[in-house]
Amino acid sequence: MIILQTPINADDVKKLRVNDSFFITGLIFTARDAAHETLIDLHKKGLPIPFNVGDYPCFHCGPVMKQVDNVWKVVSAGPTTSARMDLFEDTFMDVFHTRIFIGKGGMGERTSAALKKHGGVYAQFTGGAGSLVAGSVSRVENVYFLKELGIPEAIWIFNVIEFGPLLVTMDSTGASIHRDLASKIAENLENLKKTL
Repeated sequence: MIILQTPINADDVKKLRVNDSFFITGLIFTARDAAHETLIDLHKKGLPIPFNVGDYPCFHCGPVMKQVDNVWKVVSAGPTTSARMDLFEDTFMDVFHTRIFIGKGGMGERTSAALKKHGGVYAQFTGGAGSLVAGSVSRVENVYFLKELGIPEAIWIFNVIEFGPLLVTMDSTGASIHRDLASKIAENLENLKKTL
């Protein structure tokens, strides 16, 4: 079983290949569209970033949270569709050196090229299993931009224990299950058309 500890070691990420599964122990952060835009905008304006983005995996997630005795607890934290973040991840890797992205549904060629350039991976977590993530969160370390963005879009820092299993579907060699699958589907469709 592969368990990566945070802060992330770049060499460990480069060793991961498509179809590898792994777990993460340490800190991860959630970021959807608005969070990506916020961090990139802060960087462009030369303003301070509230945490070291490149040290931790980015989880495409809008969690359901509740406060119990002024302590934040995770109710559910399933992955959101990653394709929406394809516009941002090359910039994220260029600027922040983030090397692991986690979500569902896959990402496109723009992200694939950036993963190859920076030695990163995209990994999938099972959709519809948000309570499973909640069980691996030992505590909520921090939350950023809660007032500005609201609960689902805020950046949550989770301390996790063996968060996963995560399946690598895009790796640093340029391999992509999503590209291969799309090609196979197109081929099967053309073959099917010939039989009609």
